[in-house]
Amino acid sequence: MDAAKLNQLKDFIQACKSDPSILSDPSLDFFRSYIESIGGKLPAEAYKHGEFKAKSHVVEESDDEMGDTATEEEEPEIVESDVELDESYVVEPDNDPPQQMGDPSVEVSEENRDSSQEAKAQAMEALSEGKLEEAIDNLTKAITLNPTSAIMYATRASVYIKMKKPNAAIRDACAALEINPDSAKGYKSRGIAQAMLGEWEKAAKDLHIASNIDYDEEISSVLKKVEPNVHKIEEHRRKYDRMRKEREDRRIERERQRRKAEAQAAYERAKKQEQSSSSRTGGMPGGFPAGMGGGMPGGFGGFPAGMGGGMPGGFPAGMGGGMPGGFPAGMGGGVPGGMPGGFPGNIPGGMPGNIDYSKILNDPELMAAFKDPEVMAALQDVMKNPANLAKHQANPKLAPVIAKMMGKFAGPK
Repeated sequence: MDAAKLNQLKDFIQACKSDPSILSDPSLDFFRSYIESIGGKLPAEAYKHGEFKAKSHVVEESDDEMGDTATEEEEPEIVESDVELDESYVVEPDNDPPQQMGDPSVEVSEENRDSSQEAKAQAMEALSEGKLEEAIDNLTKAITLNPTSAIMYATRASVYIKMKKPNAAIRDACAALEINPDSAKGYKSRGIAQAMLGEWEKAAKDLHIASNIDYDEEISSVLKKVEPNVHKIEEHRRKYDRMRKEREDRRIERERQRRKAEAQAAYERAKKQEQSSSSRTGGMPGGFPAGMGGGMPGGFGGFPAGMGGGMPGGFPAGMGGGMPGGFPAGMGGGVPGGMPGGFPGNIPGGMPGNIDYSKILNDPELMAAFKDPEVMAALQDVMKNPANLAKHQANPKLAPVIAKMMGKFAGPK
């Protein structure tokens, strides 16, 4: 099969894993039918016809500004299905009052130990005859006489199991394990009782411990009923943990795409505003602003007063040959008295005609200087009031620029 087609198929499968709603597209009915024909199961999202929408992260904007990004509808919460378990071993829980327990603080004498063993023997005899209540009474007596014996509690727990009283059995098994944490009979009785209550994972854990301490056939028999249910529960949990993780991954990806779209929208909006502002104000980008109103009264000779509106778009490149007729000469007398510490002599009053602006536009040093905000701010200040030139002549950036400009405007020597 063609490698490119294989890669396309892999990409499509990955997309379906990330977003099963893709499969709800009516054009993919044939694909859903094929999956079902080979025993595959599709998620609910794959059958929601009419809800499929092609995903796009293109952000549209109005003539004025970007609209709010559409809020994607959150995926529905994952509802776990029931696990089909074999509960034939489960019984109704017993809700009897707690059975009588021994006092662990009592000091047990040898006589009491012997009496406790006699009571236990009577309980075993009653148990062999099927007299479960009598067996419980005798074991309770044995526990009262010797409350430090784990085997007494574990034995009574096994009788409660026969009586189908798992809660009572668990109480006795826990008491046995408090006295002897290695009581195999305590773990066994508690594990069987937990299985009777449908607490499969707890039951499996206790029964495996009991089997490791002292294996017997009864433990193995109960485990055969318990373990299949435990495996189903674990697989069910893994399945829904995976589904929740995939859902969270999709949410994170949607949020990432949303933020990306918002950032792109903000960039486009700022770019549009910059272009709009540039087209309205004109002027040389990074250079002289529009509206250099008022000219340069008493200042640089030659610029007619009131150059309102500036030169939109800046000085046109390559205005070879200057402006026909040039700027009228003798407009103003220049800066009187010269520039102390700055340029020698006076700036010539008036500028000869035929100023060639290409000399400025083709001068890389001047064009670079025009991009310096500090230089442009000083030039604008001087253009507003030529008398301000004095305060800028000590600026090492500005003095060379003005000198060079004056050299360009001085005309032929």
